[in-house]
Formats: sequence, structure tokens, C-alpha cells
Amino acid sequence: MKRGGRSAAVRRLAPFMAALALMGFAAPVAARDLVVMSFNVRYPNPDDGPDVWEKRQGATIAAIRKAAPDIMGTQELFQRQGDAIVAALPQYRWFGTDRRGGHADEHMGVFYRQDRFELVEQGQFWLSDTPEVVGSITWGQPLPRMVTWGLFAVRRGKDKGRRFYLVNTHFPYREADTAARTKAAQLVARWIDARPAPIPVILTGDFNTGPDSAAHARLTQSLTDTWTAAPGRRGPAPGYHGFAPVPAEARIDWVLERGMRVVGVHSPHARYGGHYPSDHYPMVARLAWPASPSPASPGALAPAGAASARAARDGRAAPRWRTGQSAAICAGYLTPPSASGRDATVP
Repeated sequence: MKRGGRSAAVRRLAPFMAALALMGFAAPVAARDLVVMSFNVRYPNPDDGPDVWEKRQGATIAAIRKAAPDIMGTQELFQRQGDAIVAALPQYRWFGTDRRGGHADEHMGVFYRQDRFELVEQGQFWLSDTPEVVGSITWGQPLPRMVTWGLFAVRRGKDKGRRFYLVNTHFPYREADTAARTKAAQLVARWIDARPAPIPVILTGDFNTGPDSAAHARLTQSLTDTWTAAPGRRGPAPGYHGFAPVPAEARIDWVLERGMRVVGVHSPHARYGGHYPSDHYPMVARLAWPASPSPASPGALAPAGAASARAARDGRAAPRWRTGQSAAICAGYLTPPSASGRDATVP
């Protein structure tokens, strides 16, 4: 073919290919896996010496950039940390209130790729006997503990319209809190079990207990532990290492899922500029979508029949702290996002 002949041929075929696309003969778009990260970022403690937030902020941002999660559940996040992350990585937005219902304390902040997902609904509840009460504390805990959750829909591509829940939490940490962690797991499991079965659910968090615990056993009755289910793993066990180049004390940071397929997992452990991003090794899981799309109708938010039946057998009602049922935690859920990259959740 003479020079320029190939490009001329392509130009002549362009109108024909466009017509085929309009008639529905466009080349199929490959499905994308979902990359999920769970990351205890360590709150900005001024007593952290060489590892204070100001010195490791760049390392935290670099670790997230390298992991490139589509969605991320964080623990111990303060507002200024979340805002710094989205300022450096503007492809993300984040949302969540702090554990006392404001923005001055630790958040279970959820970050997501705004170009890939629409945040359909969001909310939170507290790990206590009164989960709908903001900042509530029971079970002998010294601090309020909570869950931040979001319902997401894929914006474009082959998976457009698929929905999933991301649920993010941080369990109590003391040895004396074993019973509280078990009750927290029961509460979270009830909430997840009440979500419609066809919609995948992903649970991220720092659970402050290992996979041999009662809390893990309860959660994995209906969820899969991606670390153990993955065909291969890279990196140390995700958990606390205290800014030292040592293995984690225990695998306490988990990504659990329902309705997806685990492709792979790893635990990033690199230092950047001599600093670890946090005193925890985070966890990253790559998940594949189920064969059938999840329902996209608003009515899909009603409790699943199986969960309601199970609750009836146990002599209790299905969880009531969901969208539209508690003004105390629903105010402002769908308010416009702020210019800082943080989605407003409370007035």
C-alpha cells in the first residue's frame, strides 16, 4: 500500500463504522474489576514524632495513588486528612460524619472514583444498642464506634447501572472489648443481611481482632473473607505494625464481600521518603462482578426476604436504621457535594 493509503482507507471506513455503532454493532466493552482498599490512615496524633501526619501525608497520598482503588474505606480519618487526599487526588470524592456526628473527630470516611460511580445513597449508624442515635455508646466501650455506608451505581461501560454497597467500620480495640466486638459484628451482619440479596455488599474495616475471633465467625456466615478466598496473596498480613518494618501483630484489617468474585489481594507495605503511610498495612482486594447485573430500581432497597424471615425466626425485627427511617441520621444525606471534594452528610 502506498504511503498514506492506509490512513485514507481508514478515513473512508469511518462513516461505515459509525453507522454500525449506531445500529448496535459497536465492539463490546470489557468489564472492569472493582479495586477496593481498606486503610486505617492513623489519626493526626501530634505525639507521633517522626511519623506525625505532616511528615507522612505525602506517603499516604503516594500509597493510595499507587494502589489506585476504585473505592476505599478508611478508619481514624480526620477531615483535614480526607480533604488533603482529595486535593492531591481529585479523581476521588469522600463522605462521612465523624463518630460524634460532626466533623471534629475520627471519620469512617469512604472515598470513591467520581468518574466511575454515582453515589446513590449514603448513611451511618452507631455500634450500640441504639444504632440510630448519633454518637451512642453501650457495651462498655469508652468511645463511640460507627459504620459509614454508601450505595453506588456504575456510571458507564459494560457494567453501567450495576449497584453495590460499601460498608466501612472500626471496631473497639481493647482486650476487654471482645464482647463488644462480637456484638458489633452481630449488628453489622444484621444490617448487611437485610440488604437485597442480588446487590453485592463489600465490608471494609479495622476490626481489631483476628480471623479466629467470634466477630469474624459471625461476619463470615454470610460474607467471604477475600484474604483467604483469593487465589493468590502478596504482602504482609494487613494490620498494625506501629510504623516499624515488622509483620503486623495480627490480621485485623479485612475486606469481606458478598456477591462478587475474588480475583486477588495484596497488602501494600512500601515506604515513601522514609515514611510508612500509616501504622497499619492497608489491604487491597480486586473483585470481579457477578454474571448477572444487580437490580437498579429504587425499590431494591427494601430488606431481603431471607433476612426478614431469619429475623422473624430469631424473634426480632429486621434492622430499621436504613434510609428514610431515622431523621437523626438521614438529614442531609443527598445534599450537593462541597467544593473541597467532600460530600456533605450533616448540616
